[in-house]
Amino acid sequence: MITVKGQSFSSVLFDLDGTLLDTLEDIADSANAALRELGIPPHPTDAYRYMVGDGVEALIRRMLPKGRADDDATVAHCGKLYRSHYGRNWNNKTRLYDGIGEMLDGLSRRGIALAILSNKPQEFTVQCVGAYLSRWKFAAVIGQREGIPRKPDPAGAAEISHLMKRPSSEFVYLGDTATDMKTAVAAGMFPVGVLWGFRQRDELEQHGAKIVIEHPSELFDVTGADVL
Repeated sequence: MITVKGQSFSSVLFDLDGTLLDTLEDIADSANAALRELGIPPHPTDAYRYMVGDGVEALIRRMLPKGRADDDATVAHCGKLYRSHYGRNWNNKTRLYDGIGEMLDGLSRRGIALAILSNKPQEFTVQCVGAYLSRWKFAAVIGQREGIPRKPDPAGAAEISHLMKRPSSEFVYLGDTATDMKTAVAAGMFPVGVLWGFRQRDELEQHGAKIVIEHPSELFDVTGADVL
């Protein structure tokens, strides 16, 4: 168990993109390749920090220009192009954030159960976890699946809680966006915002983060777990 602000937790649920993995450049490169195929100017890589986090369809609508973002056929076609490019380029520049490996090692030594919940499509979520995070045991790895509401709906978090046979109140939730914080709050988990990902402190705190950390090692400062 780890203790945060007097509460004990047996499990940690992670977001993936912007929390465990820095995927921004591969997402941006794939998105821009799709835009170029449609004759649309690309965006700077950094602009995608505010487009990602809510699933592929939301990403596509945010990156398309006004007038085309509301056209469902264009969105569907662009989404297909993006998936094709990302499927070929998902591991060009993606990497673990500094300190993630040590954090996961520490949690694992402590006997904390680990899980991942992402709005990235399920096939890409599993692919990324297998390629970059196979050193660690995750009790559940869930991405966006057809017919299942995406975050911030708490359905995925509730599913993980059920699969792991642990109440949601035993989970710390680490994420880097408002979507993650809202998911944690809705699911009854303890929201911890991270600043090494895609968004800023104000967004995280305004949407429910009870603690915000700047480096993965700080998780052990706030939990008091001397495991690193």
